[in-house]
Amino acid sequence: MSNKIAFLFPGQGSQYINMGKDLYENIESCKDIFDKGEEILNMPMKDLIFNGSNEELTRTKNSQPAIMLTSLACEKALEEAGVEADYALGLSLGEYGALVYGGMLSFEDGMKLIKTRAQIMDSEVSPEEGTMAAVLKLDNDKVEELIKRASEFGLVEGANYNCPGQVVISGEHKAIKASMKIGKELKGMVVPLKVSGPFHSSIYEKASYKFYEELKKANINKFEKTVYSNVKGSPYEESDDVKELLRQQIMSSVLFEKSIRDLINKGVNTFVELGPGKTLSGFVKKINKDVKIYNVEDLKSLKETVESLKLEKIDA
Repeated sequence: MSNKIAFLFPGQGSQYINMGKDLYENIESCKDIFDKGEEILNMPMKDLIFNGSNEELTRTKNSQPAIMLTSLACEKALEEAGVEADYALGLSLGEYGALVYGGMLSFEDGMKLIKTRAQIMDSEVSPEEGTMAAVLKLDNDKVEELIKRASEFGLVEGANYNCPGQVVISGEHKAIKASMKIGKELKGMVVPLKVSGPFHSSIYEKASYKFYEELKKANINKFEKTVYSNVKGSPYEESDDVKELLRQQIMSSVLFEKSIRDLINKGVNTFVELGPGKTLSGFVKKINKDVKIYNVEDLKSLKETVESLKLEKIDA
């Protein structure tokens, strides 16, 4: 049985100081990604990632381009080792890495878009306007009940449908606070997240139209791989208005679990998370513990992943 591979590109929150550093120092093509990215962004990315403070790196306007660069460097290292994927899926900002890998966006357009997206998300909505929380140990029906009840206290919406027993909600502070009590009553848990705004909620509608002005300038190229849309939870089709879907993505739910289930139904049995951390790997494990999951974030994990995938090929 041949391996069907999907690449996963992580979202905000997975960043850490020195991510991708040993790839940068040891693999020429990875160094190129960081160098060219820094030039396109016109931001001191390497200094920020390799010598900066956690606080500075965590800021939305910095973390989004930093994670994207690191993920694309990891992808490049894997590609050079002879590993390619049939499918690509990213979580929120990770969707842009997936679109670059899939050939739909050039590296330059992808980096410019993520820079503008991050700046708009950082500046257009203030932390006072809302926040996010993770709803744990409740099935989706119970989550919908929680959202409905918490909505009586203000705006609250489902932001990230990550995996069974974990949905992130987003909205106004009063409603998120009320959801904590409601979560307990429903025999679940609601944990506030350290974020700088109510991402993936309709509070970002105005910001999404501001971002659309930048999206209009980008070229959407022919697909080389199958890339998944967060908004649809299924692949982009030739007939889709990609720019409109990317505008909506800032203020809409991320249907990660739906996308993973669709990939598994298509016969994908191997997932490789590219970039900092193993957050997405954890979600995939909770969705289906039988698939194989690897990650590439440094030289050690690159070597382990390449060796394991070669062994799988021999066994197949």
